[in-house]
Amino acid sequence: MSQQKSQNTQQIKKPGRAVRPKDASTLIIVRRDRAVPEILMGRRSDGHDFLPNKFVFPGGRVDRGDNMVKPHSDLRPEVQSRLLKGCSPTKARALGMAAVRETFEETGLIVGRHTGQPMATRSAVWTSFSQGGVAPALDIMSYIGRAITPPFRHKRFDARFFMTDAEHIAGDLHELSDASGELLEIHWLPVSEAKLLELQGITLLMLDEVERRVNLTERKAAELPVPFYYFRNGKRIAEAH
Repeated sequence: MSQQKSQNTQQIKKPGRAVRPKDASTLIIVRRDRAVPEILMGRRSDGHDFLPNKFVFPGGRVDRGDNMVKPHSDLRPEVQSRLLKGCSPTKARALGMAAVRETFEETGLIVGRHTGQPMATRSAVWTSFSQGGVAPALDIMSYIGRAITPPFRHKRFDARFFMTDAEHIAGDLHELSDASGELLEIHWLPVSEAKLLELQGITLLMLDEVERRVNLTERKAAELPVPFYYFRNGKRIAEAH
């Protein structure tokens, strides 16, 4: 793994009308069965035109089908209330579902609760997800950040960052696979080591958020402000949600 953070090499869109950001979700999974808590990250292949070779958390854009599947449990009230500052209740649920689905697609890990029955859905992805009798559970996730890609990138996302504990994974934490081909070199590693990888700036900021929360109780962590990063007049703005 590279120990140097590379310069941002994303394609820059020519000045003009900025691309409208698409809704996206990321899930940061923390495992606590080691002396030091570890998080799951993977490297995007160099064939991507968005964040090539960068180490990232599992995640991606919201799909239409994320609105059409019912989770086992909904978002916790404090999580939903903060998400609603930037979207509707329907989209808030879809954001949570997208985080779970993208994690499954990119790592093979199933985050949810055992129900004993597959989900009633026509979606191939959600059918595969639930074939072992597991349904997505949104109340196991906390909301720790939001960030909008700077203007004039050729691709832009309005990303919400969620965090959950690895104890909510149904299956072996070591059975990692990337059927989608999105991530390479998927690893569990301490935050201190993760900060030495090739990262985008917002990823580093979210690692700071993980460090602030990882040793707090769920109640104390929920009291912390949720940062919202965006750009205005060429400057990064940070607001608290």
